[in-house]
This record gives sequence, structure tokens and C-alpha cells, in this order.
Amino acid sequence: MFSTLSVEAERATTDIKSADIVIGIPSFNNAKTIGHVVKACYAGLFKYFPQMSSVVINSDGGSTDGTREAVLTASVDEKSLMVLSTPLFPIHRLSVPYHGIPGKGSAFRTIFEMARRLGARACAVVDADLRSITPEWIDLLLRPILLANYEFVAPYYHRHKYDGTITNSIVYPLTRMLYGSQVRQPIGGDFGVSARVIDCYLRKDVWETDVARFGIDIWMTTVAIAEGFRTCQSFLGAKLHDAKDPASDLRAMLQQVVGSIFELMDTYEPTWSRRSESVTVPVFGFCFDVGLEPIAVDVDGMLREFQRGARELGEVWSLALTPTTFQEIKKVAGASEIAGEFHLSDSLWARIVLEFSVAYKAHPLLRGQLLGSLTPLYLGRVASFVYETRMMTSREVEDRIESLCVTFESLKPYLAQLWRGRGESKDTHLEVKNV
Repeated sequence: MFSTLSVEAERATTDIKSADIVIGIPSFNNAKTIGHVVKACYAGLFKYFPQMSSVVINSDGGSTDGTREAVLTASVDEKSLMVLSTPLFPIHRLSVPYHGIPGKGSAFRTIFEMARRLGARACAVVDADLRSITPEWIDLLLRPILLANYEFVAPYYHRHKYDGTITNSIVYPLTRMLYGSQVRQPIGGDFGVSARVIDCYLRKDVWETDVARFGIDIWMTTVAIAEGFRTCQSFLGAKLHDAKDPASDLRAMLQQVVGSIFELMDTYEPTWSRRSESVTVPVFGFCFDVGLEPIAVDVDGMLREFQRGARELGEVWSLALTPTTFQEIKKVAGASEIAGEFHLSDSLWARIVLEFSVAYKAHPLLRGQLLGSLTPLYLGRVASFVYETRMMTSREVEDRIESLCVTFESLKPYLAQLWRGRGESKDTHLEVKNV
């Protein structure tokens, strides 16, 4: 199989020869945080897997802020870890450049290719901007694979109720409805995978596509679930990282993540069309409440974007949506001008997402315009959700997200009917303004 590894990465794998465990950290200008991540990975391997050979690999996208130097100079006082068993092997640490289109997926490809070359039994990948990672994360992401025969370990976090709004409003409900698996954080960013899953990923022809940008996390999760790999979750506590206000510029991420989900719906239609209900997924680790950093949310800004979309994007919305759904949105947009009257219901939101997925399939030449026009609708939904949940506890908000998921699941027959009824249609040109 053709290798995309850099000369530096090729040389490193040849020198090390083999490893039981690989930890991968993709990066781009993360010098401020990656040293802590490397230390946590090193301590986790030293403490929990002293009898196994391991490698920590930083796959870097051309950082100019000293990220790679921070990886190689981060140090841990091994005496302070007070391990009960002396490690049999040194823990190797590498920082190598990746080749391919810029993005996290290309970094993962390098990590996975190196893990396969080294014959790793398990591989974990973690984000470079984490501030809450602990050595226990390494144990929780790897032990289910090494000792309990799981092949894909998804993260399970406590997050602020307005952190991860793309996950909460679209990715989790839609993925759960489609594939019948209640993996709570499908794009969490920190995963454990087996050697068989790595081989499966590397065989796929996606690494030179947009999946290799923002879509890689949902792609990894979907492939693992849809292709029947044994899946679990591990509770990692809080995820503290460089979170963003949902009203900030998340357009590229929203469009590429949602676009990846819609692409995968077409690929795995024979799989999701046969699954009628969702099942729980085991969670390992001790679940506990943790303090979370507050997130400021610009609700007024989100609502303005929604209102602007309603004024300017009627043509593309009418193409994507059924007449009934489009009329309901116009009513909601009218009510949004009245203080305290704005509400975009679970049922309407679920139908918007499902109808956009069908329009994405039916109009391949208009996919960029369709996804761009979804952004103000998403912001409207988040604004409505914030209005509704401002006084709720995190537990109560989680119950609301569960209710949204149940609504999505109840509409799966509706999706199936739309999917069968709208194949590819002739595209027409739409003059869509940027929103």
C-alpha cells in the first residue's frame, strides 16, 4: 500500500521497529498547551502500561510557534508518579510533519500509518489544546481495547451546557437516529482504536477530501459504528479546551461536519435504513460532577443572523425544505421580532435537518450553498435553546437533549419516506448571498 509518511516519519518507524501502544497528538500552533498534553500521555503510559512498549507521536501541520520543540522538551518527574511496577521499555517520543491537505485528518493518517507500521495493538488520539487531560485519560482510552476486546472507545465528558452546540443540536441526535448507537460525543476529538479499526480507516478513500479537515472525528465514529466494531465510551471528566461562543464564526466547521454526515448517510444508507431504534453504549470509568468554565453566549447576535437568513435565503430554503416546513420557519422568523416570543421547536428543527440531508443528496451541484444556508437556521435553533434553558441545571439540559434525540428517532420513518422520494434532481443556479 502506498505510504504518505514523510522521510522523518519513515525513519522513526524503522528505528523504533515496534510498539504495543501509540498515542497520537495532531497539532498546529499549539505550543501553549501541547506540553501539558504530552506530559499527561507520558505519565499515563508510565503509570498504567509499564509492561508495554509505547510511542507518543506528535503529527504536526507546520507550526511556527515552537509546538514541535514543546513536544520534545516536555518532561515528567518519574519519581513523583510512584509506580508499583518498573517500566520494561522506554517511552519513545516523536514529532513529525504530516503530508496531505491541511487538517486534522491528514495528521491522523500519519499517526495511523505509523501505528500500523509499528504493529500497535491499540492507538489513542487526543487533542493538542486540552487543559483538563490527566494520565487517567490514557488508561480509559486504551484499557477497554487492550483488556476487554473493544475496538473503538469514544470519549464521554461533562461539558458546559453551551459548549458543543453542534454536537448537541445536530451531530448526536442525527447520528444516534441513523445508526442506533447512543455515543454521546461523536466528534469529541479523543478516541481509542484497535489495530483492526486502523486498518479499516486506512483502506478508505477519504484522506484527500474535506473529511480530512473538520469531518474526521464524525467519520471515524460513524465508520466504527456502521461497520460493526465493538464500541464503548469512557468517562473522562471535564473537557477544558479552547471553547468558542456558538455565535462566533463556526461556519466552516458546521458545514464540513454536517457535510460529512450527509455524505456518510449516502454511503451507509443500506445500514441505517435497517436500524429502527437506538441502544445504550457502555460507559467505563467513574462518573462524577465537575466544575466547568462558564461560556458567554451572544444570543442576540445569533438571532440577528437567523433573521437575516430569513430575509435573504428564502429561495434556497424553499428548495431544501418541504412547503410545510418552510412556512413554519417563516412564522418563527416573524415571531422572532417580538421579544420573548421566539421558539424553534424540536420537531421543526429535526425536520429542517432531515430535509436538508435529502436536499444535499438530491442537488449535488448546490451542496455548498445548501450547507451555507443551514448556518443561520442552526444559530436560530441554538438561540431558541439558550432562551429555553437559561435557568436549567446541566442535568436538566441533558434531559432536554435526550428529548430532542427522541424526537429525531420518531421521525426516522419520515426521513426514509423523503429519502426514497427524492433522488438526484436537475440542479438550477441559485444566487445565494453569504450569511
